[in-house]
Amino acid sequence: MANKIDISENELFKQSEDVFALLLKDHTTQKNIFWATDSYATKGEGYTYFDAITVDHITGENGNVIRPRVIKSKGEQTERTKGMAEVFTPSWVCNAQNNLVDEAWFGRKNVFNAEDTDKHTWKSVTTPINFPEGKTWKDYVRATRIELSCGEAPYLASRYDTTTGVFIPLEQRIGMLDRKLRVISENTTSSGEWLEMAQEAYKNIYGFEWQGDNLLLAREALLVSFIEYYEAKFGKRPLEKSIKYIAYIISWNLWQMDGLKGVVPCSCQHNVKVIKADLFGEKEEIAVCSGCQKEIFKEHNGIYCLIKDWGNKDPKTGENNRKIKFIDLIK
Repeated sequence: MANKIDISENELFKQSEDVFALLLKDHTTQKNIFWATDSYATKGEGYTYFDAITVDHITGENGNVIRPRVIKSKGEQTERTKGMAEVFTPSWVCNAQNNLVDEAWFGRKNVFNAEDTDKHTWKSVTTPINFPEGKTWKDYVRATRIELSCGEAPYLASRYDTTTGVFIPLEQRIGMLDRKLRVISENTTSSGEWLEMAQEAYKNIYGFEWQGDNLLLAREALLVSFIEYYEAKFGKRPLEKSIKYIAYIISWNLWQMDGLKGVVPCSCQHNVKVIKADLFGEKEEIAVCSGCQKEIFKEHNGIYCLIKDWGNKDPKTGENNRKIKFIDLIK
């Protein structure tokens, strides 16, 4: 079980150091994502709450440090549930809820699979997906989806059931990204068009997570899914440059954030001395986060998380992929 569902950090690093570095990247801070959990603190320096997750700490002899929740001991699972309310959703529930999203989009039921609600199973539709009048498969690929507090991202990429550990074959996967990649494979013939639309799919899939280890697992799952679907379609591995660009998109679209505040976790400042400068010189002040005090989303003094608006140009540079604060999307 573990060999199929637990993606090896050692193997990813061996395949491409550049790709692996992207999976650890935090574009808001321009640093690596950090642990944001005390689950690994007993391992010492480099594994405490605010330590960055580095290549050295999760590869080589440390290659088995990060593991999916289902492989962790019951004690570890319980501690994380108590500490961060970490409880993952069974795949059959993810499927049922994703089906509701697609039912609304397509205007009909059982688009991708038929559920057996008594047995908590499903069976995928084997014929190509038909699209409603006025909508195309490319519209579906470009439809924006997000998983809030995504954990290992079971709603996006369903390589395995996060509660049972059962590996899910490609043809039975139910994630929102899985569905997009299936549609792309059914409607393209050349690798060039497949890659172009796969990039569109990844640019329209989002998720955020507090804990760094979960975020890395989610990013890895989305990256490996890209490789698996490409191999199933064309019988060979995609080129490294294609994998690297997908990793770059993933590193932006799955990010580390306190979802209640819109900031990098624990970045708000409370009762600490800061130096401020004005016309009369520098002076010390006590930093207080009014957003935390008043519970106002847009008044935090922490580091607000950035995402890319892939479809719009930056008004200053004229380049595509404008960076925006995630909270600016919240009305």
